[in-house]
Amino acid sequence: MKVVALTGNIGSGKTTVARELERLGAEVIYADELARQARAALAPEICRAFPDACVDGRPDDRRLARRVFADPEARRRLEAMIHPWVRRAVLERLERLAQSAAPPELVVLELPLLFETGWNPAHDGVLVVAAPEALRAQRVAERSGLSLDEFRARDAAQLPQEEKVRRADWVIVNDGDLDALRARVRRWYTEVVREASA
Repeated sequence: MKVVALTGNIGSGKTTVARELERLGAEVIYADELARQARAALAPEICRAFPDACVDGRPDDRRLARRVFADPEARRRLEAMIHPWVRRAVLERLERLAQSAAPPELVVLELPLLFETGWNPAHDGVLVVAAPEALRAQRVAERSGLSLDEFRARDAAQLPQEEKVRRADWVIVNDGDLDALRARVRRWYTEVVREASA
């Protein structure tokens, strides 16, 4: 069972790449989905720490994001709650997959903050999805309505894309249309699965 980490800066297209890999047969674990589950599970603790970011006793994702991306100390406090929960969930899922009757050939961990947290349970390498900044900002605005300032605040909270590319074992550049991206993902998947079964 080959385990690869997938990361990239906001708007790079890493989730699109993850979904395409899933379609091709990889098992994908989405850290963002686990983080959403963590926010729900830890709602009382989060609302005690950030009462202004909660509505009816539940964290409001938009308010919480505005609060923590404007205040690095607040972001660190939130991450100290969320990250341990997500890590446990990832490790439990990997353990279940490894012990299953038919483990998948390839497991992809979509970890947006892979380098920022310094935690990488994927022992077979790191795949980075990269794209030009202007294109990333445009995608984020179209997808979630974030302003350019909001995009820049979130992007600045991450390691620079150039550094992620430097640290990567593989890079997929997402600077074209969806068909071009899918073709690049297919080539990468074929290469990695072939190596895994060699």
